[in-house]
Amino acid sequence: MSEKKGAAETKRMTSIVMKLHWSWIGRKFSMCLGWDFFLLAVLCIGWLCDQEITRLGSLKGEYQRGFTNFPSWKEMTYIVKDGSGKMLMEIPVFPALRVIVILLGAVLALQILNICFSYVKEEQSIRRILAPINEIALKADELSKMTFSEDKYHQIEEAISSLQPEESELISFGDSDLQGIEAAMNNLLVRMRDSYRQQARFVNDASHELRTPIAVIQGYANMLARWGSRDEKVLKESIEAIQHESDHMKYLVEQLLFLARGDSGKTKLNLEPVPLNELMEEIYEESLMIDEKHIYRFAETAEHLEIQADSALLKQAVRILVDNAAKYTHEGDEIVLSIGRTKNGAPYLQVQDTGIGMAEADVEHMFERFYRADEVRNRQGTGLGLAIAKWIVDKHKGYFEILSRTELGTRVRIVLSC
Repeated sequence: MSEKKGAAETKRMTSIVMKLHWSWIGRKFSMCLGWDFFLLAVLCIGWLCDQEITRLGSLKGEYQRGFTNFPSWKEMTYIVKDGSGKMLMEIPVFPALRVIVILLGAVLALQILNICFSYVKEEQSIRRILAPINEIALKADELSKMTFSEDKYHQIEEAISSLQPEESELISFGDSDLQGIEAAMNNLLVRMRDSYRQQARFVNDASHELRTPIAVIQGYANMLARWGSRDEKVLKESIEAIQHESDHMKYLVEQLLFLARGDSGKTKLNLEPVPLNELMEEIYEESLMIDEKHIYRFAETAEHLEIQADSALLKQAVRILVDNAAKYTHEGDEIVLSIGRTKNGAPYLQVQDTGIGMAEADVEHMFERFYRADEVRNRQGTGLGLAIAKWIVDKHKGYFEILSRTELGTRVRIVLSC
């Protein structure tokens, strides 16, 4: 049975190879004929131009040219007249045309010989390319026809039912016939558990971040209920605190929604030509208006840099870096915005501050959602800004270069593809 099956698969493989091979021969032969006809036209035109130059001394556009006795090849003549209709040249075409056709016939014969000589080599090449595909098809056919006894089905069922969702245990059937299924199910389990842990951590972190503003709002609302109507100071303080915490909570929810839409593939990039010089200058001017507590400087470049990008999203990513730089830089210190090219020629956008900097251990985790270093937990923030910036840069097929030293400052560079 297996011999008949092997013979059938070999026959099918040979049939596919022959179809592809004849298709290749047809394309090769058509290409040769096309080039030969093109060469025929070039040689004929070249010969006629050469005859005019030889007999008349030059080629002039005002001459009248044509053929007589067409389409009789043997009697066809090429004629040239001046503007008044006077005959200047009359030469038979057939002798030269015969030589050119014989020459091109010889070329075509050589091309056909070349195709014939490469026949075996090309067939081997096609078989070599198709071999992995054929092997996959055979394996898939074997799997589809594989039959298991009822004991093996019970074995699979028992192994799956004994698994615990929160444990790292993997399935083990202990049966060589089930090794392929075992490997596939274990890979699926690993991915599902990783996804589950990420989602659980994300929900826990989001709940923790939302719990604080909700508790503050609730506390001040209780104060208002008790003393707000009688104490104007308590009323004013409570309203300001509630406004501040509700704005913070709104900002956090907007960031969570942005990441959720991004993860689900609902955020689409609107790619267009974006001049990086103008984009960075716009962010620089906005920073000067928004933040008067720091010194901003824009290191301009003479080169005009332009890439295909989503202008709004790219600006949002740089804006996040600028806000972070301002948050962790002392008042009166400098923040420098710049653009340029790396040594490999890739364009970049850069934000450099002279702030508190980061430890090397924190740099490794700075783009994780809700991650905040111990030194900056007392500063206001959500821990989502850099995660959003990374999502935007990843979608633009770019990457970050980070250089940071504690108490010296941080340089963050967004490197983009051209």
